[in-house]
Amino acid sequence: MATDAIDRAAQQVLEQEIATYRERTPRSRALYERAHRSMPFGVTSSFQAGDPYPIYLASGRGSKVTDVDGHTYVDYHNGFGTMVVGHAHPKVRAAIERAAATGTHFAATTETAVEVAEEVCRRFGIDKVRFTNSGTEATMDAVRIARAAAGKDVLIKIEGSYHGHHDAVMYSVVPTMDSGGPVDRPWSVPFSRGIPKDTANSTWVVPFNDVPALEAMLSEHGDEIGALIMEPIMMNIGIVMPQPGYLEQVRALCDRYGVVLIFDEVKTGLTVAPGGATEYFGVQPDLVCLAKALGGGTPIGAFGGRAEIMDEIEHGVAALGTFNGNPLSMAAARATLLEVLDDGAYRRLAELGTRLASGCQKVLDQAGIPATTTDLGCKGSITFSDKPLQRYRDFQQLDDSLFDAYWYWVVNRGIFQTPGKEEQWTISVQHDESDIDAAIDALAGYCEAVA
Repeated sequence: MATDAIDRAAQQVLEQEIATYRERTPRSRALYERAHRSMPFGVTSSFQAGDPYPIYLASGRGSKVTDVDGHTYVDYHNGFGTMVVGHAHPKVRAAIERAAATGTHFAATTETAVEVAEEVCRRFGIDKVRFTNSGTEATMDAVRIARAAAGKDVLIKIEGSYHGHHDAVMYSVVPTMDSGGPVDRPWSVPFSRGIPKDTANSTWVVPFNDVPALEAMLSEHGDEIGALIMEPIMMNIGIVMPQPGYLEQVRALCDRYGVVLIFDEVKTGLTVAPGGATEYFGVQPDLVCLAKALGGGTPIGAFGGRAEIMDEIEHGVAALGTFNGNPLSMAAARATLLEVLDDGAYRRLAELGTRLASGCQKVLDQAGIPATTTDLGCKGSITFSDKPLQRYRDFQQLDDSLFDAYWYWVVNRGIFQTPGKEEQWTISVQHDESDIDAAIDALAGYCEAVA
């Protein structure tokens, strides 16, 4: 079917579904109008904002969440990929309750924190780890310690990747095609107002899956570049896999030029494999950053790596935080790592993930809608493109209309997903085959409507 005809149909579906969305969520609308008076956008984080207003949730249990209007959804949003354990998992809940009964905060290290540190080091093949309270804090501290260890100030990041909201990495996250500069040497485009202009002098940008571009930058400026931070699998534009050999070549280039390689595994860590993308690809970074799934739904982050780099903390590099290693978060993390996300859980997630991704691809192919699905166990995505993406510029050329209509369609039919074509689904250990089939059926209905 011609793409322009599909787009026209999608626009009609979008208008109808937004009207339905408004009709079925009056309490979310009312809460938005109330919240907007006390919070920017009416939400606690700008990423939670939505048009015409976001859905406000009241509870979650197992694989499902319920909104303030009483509608229950199969949850594939899962807290932006955090809730791989599912909602109110009995073992995680029990661990938090035990910890709360004996003290919610000490600002002192507990034995549980030591146990979690040992397991993180084991899974990711690292020597030492420091806990934080979010992915942003993890990448912020990792960049600082990497620069100190290398003795060089410039940071390289990948165009189109998001690494948290501290100034050093808030560049070229979603640059427009006309602001991004040359394809092989992107400009550093600030993502936010309020970032000092001089910060761009120490944050440079390269495209993903482009070894020649990285090598050219390092050969010209290797004596200035101290660190490279990257997602080993890009997950800010759907899911973009590294080309065969790409990560290995990045590792070799960083070794050659004395650059500290940081893997941002906030999204991939504990999701694509027990040891994240580090285990999945067998490429060892100098530092790895974690958050999200690590804490079983509690605020947490971590970064760790080789001892000689991490020991910079003992020689003048600040890595601080009153709530680092908070006993509630540590208890939830321990239960997540040692009681829930075991080998059996990953086998189960792989089965469900393949069922969902292959089922979606079959539906899309039968409908003649150009799209590709990615299957990474509990993580996956649909990209409305006839071929897989390789870099951010490919993503920028995608038409939004198919995804915009799709999101409203499925949410009106009991499937809760992250809004925006850049996001992915996340399956939890509490999902089952009926949850998977519900998502596939919702997509099949959408495809019928637009094609």
